[in-house]
Amino acid sequence: MTLALEQARLAWAEGEVPVGAVVVKDGEVIATGYNRPIGRHDPTAHAEIMALRAAAEKLGNYRLPGCALYVTLEPCIMCSGAMMHARLARVVYAATDPKTGACGSVVNLFGEEKLNHHTGVQGGVMAEQASSLLRAFFAERRAAARKLPGPDAASKEA
Repeated sequence: MTLALEQARLAWAEGEVPVGAVVVKDGEVIATGYNRPIGRHDPTAHAEIMALRAAAEKLGNYRLPGCALYVTLEPCIMCSGAMMHARLARVVYAATDPKTGACGSVVNLFGEEKLNHHTGVQGGVMAEQASSLLRAFFAERRAAARKLPGPDAASKEA
């Protein structure tokens, strides 16, 4: 998870929401990724998707059996679906996401018994570190927004 947090910091440095992900197989890191939807103009460029793509490319297979994905924020529905299609063995996340979390916060896609693949899930690993990073990022964004002139600024100067 420490490496996933490093990836999240790379996202922040590019102005993206700081979420990072790492794919591990047999104890070896095989892929990393971080949020890039803004810079790539791609709504699917979440940290998990970026890491899954890199892992699939490295292994030469869209299926990733025996792999675990570590991510700093509870995955959304899109990412959770991709993880199940990749046949990941396990997903470990840090902070919960009460707005879009698909591991139990909003929905529990991994707990859906009707689906044909079941991925193990563990949450809360290094949650405080990940939550702190996200809080600091959004606090910085709010502070920067307060410094911008409002829509009336131009009319007051005229």
